[in-house]
Amino acid sequence: MLRQGAGEPLVLLHGIFQADRVWRRVIPPLAARYDVIAPMGFGHGGRVPDKRPTTFGDWVDDSEQILDELGLDKPHLAGNSSGGWVALELARRGRAKTVCAFSPAGAWDRDWDDMVRIRDALRTAMRDTRRSRRLLSLLGYSGRFRRWAMDDVAVHGDRLSRADFVDSADNTLGCSVLEDAIEDTAELELLDPPPCPITLAWSQQDRIFPIGVYGARAKEMIPGARFIVLDDVGHVPMFDDPQLVADTIIAATEAAASEEQTPPFA
Repeated sequence: MLRQGAGEPLVLLHGIFQADRVWRRVIPPLAARYDVIAPMGFGHGGRVPDKRPTTFGDWVDDSEQILDELGLDKPHLAGNSSGGWVALELARRGRAKTVCAFSPAGAWDRDWDDMVRIRDALRTAMRDTRRSRRLLSLLGYSGRFRRWAMDDVAVHGDRLSRADFVDSADNTLGCSVLEDAIEDTAELELLDPPPCPITLAWSQQDRIFPIGVYGARAKEMIPGARFIVLDDVGHVPMFDDPQLVADTIIAATEAAASEEQTPPFA
């Protein structure tokens, strides 16, 4: 778990194949305003679940338990991909002051072929990372290779340092719930009215959850959310532009604070 700063609590939730460290470059710009906490997610970083198979609901339960252990009732929440979906479900449970969800999972288009695409892509990423791990420390010296290897989740993979690139590969290998996650049939359900101010921040060049399909469906499922598009970033925008991610979170919380608080946000 990473923690830095002072102020209102802000919890950052990573997605599948990631770890708390994916927020490492985002935290410093936030720490001047917030008590920023990035926990290690369910089934990642050596955190092996005590039951199998696990469900998405177990991930949400675990995240809520982390809030309880930290003594946080309703912190600001921000999350990416699966972590964004977790943040939305915690809000549904009344555990969020605000939510900023970056390309959250769960807004499936219910097209079986596309679900197969996502599952195959995740399995392929795990398989290829496992097979190539021994070479990545060497290949990671090349910015061109880093950009190519990160193409599914980042526009500018070359902006990652070699160390962060290798760390990202190890985070992928540290996911122990892949098969459980891709076989789970859960999906984002209607949040109307939203239980708190919600910002959906979608990556314009998201190749995992293309904005035209998944962003559009997320807007339908959370009709009261503020929807913004992030230019020149991929599915994991923290890789491409950590300052943009930090600025987006700050803007989301400040916009909520400046609005007149009327139902359903009372």
